[in-house]
Amino acid sequence: MAEKRGITEKVIKKTESALTSIWGFIAWLTGILVSLAVGFGMASGSLIVPKIPLVVTEAAGWIVVILTCLGAVLKTIDKILK
Repeated sequence: MAEKRGITEKVIKKTESALTSIWGFIAWLTGILVSLAVGFGMASGSLIVPKIPLVVTEAAGWIVVILTCLGAVLKTIDKILK
């Protein structure tokens, strides 16, 4: 079983091309930018959610910003260590 697993991992790694990596990075970066835009919009009060108090919306915005930054840093560290 161990041999079969190793062969499968090699096949998966070989199928990833440079173009696939670039598209993946572009999609990841777009997600980060959208998350930050929404988070900062909610935190500043310019983006509101109807029927939810502004304090809750602002807190949720800051949570989105913090988690997005943390996720980006962790993903970057993970990519560097591989």
